[in-house]
Amino acid sequence: MTVYHFVGIKGTGMSPLAQILHDMNYKVQGSDIEKELFTQKALEERNIPIYPFSKENIHSGLTVIAGNAFSDTHEEIAEAHHLDLPIYRYHHFLGEFMSQFTSVAVTGAHGKTSTTGLLAHVMQGAEPTSYLIGDGTGKGVENSKYFVFEACEYRRHFLSYYPDYAIMTNIDFDHPDYFQDIDDVFDAFQQMALQVRKGIIACGDDEYLQQIQAKVPVLYYGFNDHNDFQARNIQKSTTGTKFDVFVRNTYYGTFRIPSYGNHNILNSLAVIALCQYENIDIAIIQDRLLTFEGVKRRFNEKQIDSQILIDDYAHHPTEIKATIEAARQKYPDREIVAVFQPHTFTRTQSFLNEFAESLKLADKVYLCDIFGSAREKAGSLTIHDLKDLIDGAQLMNEEDTSILEQYDNGVLVFMGAGDIQKYQKAYEQHLANE
Repeated sequence: MTVYHFVGIKGTGMSPLAQILHDMNYKVQGSDIEKELFTQKALEERNIPIYPFSKENIHSGLTVIAGNAFSDTHEEIAEAHHLDLPIYRYHHFLGEFMSQFTSVAVTGAHGKTSTTGLLAHVMQGAEPTSYLIGDGTGKGVENSKYFVFEACEYRRHFLSYYPDYAIMTNIDFDHPDYFQDIDDVFDAFQQMALQVRKGIIACGDDEYLQQIQAKVPVLYYGFNDHNDFQARNIQKSTTGTKFDVFVRNTYYGTFRIPSYGNHNILNSLAVIALCQYENIDIAIIQDRLLTFEGVKRRFNEKQIDSQILIDDYAHHPTEIKATIEAARQKYPDREIVAVFQPHTFTRTQSFLNEFAESLKLADKVYLCDIFGSAREKAGSLTIHDLKDLIDGAQLMNEEDTSILEQYDNGVLVFMGAGDIQKYQKAYEQHLANE
């Protein structure tokens, strides 16, 4: 029996793929750095062996799946080459694996993870569905009809996939360490669109997605009148959001979601459109939308005394704006305090003014040092360059999180894609020690 060995098994795509194969009764193991990462919990719960990196882990009988973060010179990958073992890059393996199901790729600059999680949750109510979410969550269901997965545009990795369907949430300039400009990003999505086999569900409110060419039907969703699937009569409250959906101007149904902000209405519309296209019963869609509890690191909140603490992965100006607006909808009478850690110097430099503008939507802003990537040089940019653009912004490190105590009725929104969670942990620890 084949044993799959994952080089970098704690990666946010690798961990769920390992979980899926394990759930489908394949033998799975892997290796990674010894530092604890949030993606390893699900592996440990399944008793999947995780070893420290060592070429000794590699022996005959293994099929190696290599994470994209590791080059061919990595000791384990080099040893696998030496032993002439089958080696797949993560996205190539995934591309082959999905061909046995009706596959749905969820892609876009923002909203991929939340939409993938929501779609998987809704579809499971109708048919056996396996899924891979970029928050480290995976589930393999034997005899699955559907396979729902998050497809990332970074380094054009999603061009390894030929899915039956693609949901495209938006096109925005990000990953400035790889993409040259918005046209370069559009080009990647345009290539992806031509690889889709059955249909594309795209946000019609996005000016770039309106220009997408495809060989299959493109169904548009959004708030504007020209969309095939349109949300109307939107009612926002502190308990969630309610809206009507019209399909080509004909009333289809009323839906409620326990989430906040326009971005969550759009994510829901994408899911509703795909499920309607696949003839999934509307009652199932309505029911499942109501019971979705969210994904990891997306508006995850907890209350400590009178404060609300929110952990969110927002690391792009568009996402910061959406997260702060969602917090305002749910907590209109509270002070919104943003604690933000920029992720990568290249992104911070590219969007310096946009970061400042989106953060100004909060009542108070605290900034943590830039979380750099191993792939880049710091240059002369520092967190002070961002601070200088935001009136009243203050710098914060792990040792002085106690400054947040003064906002006794506040909503503290910790945002970032680096290790922003350590600041929240430090603050919670400070509160516990008082």
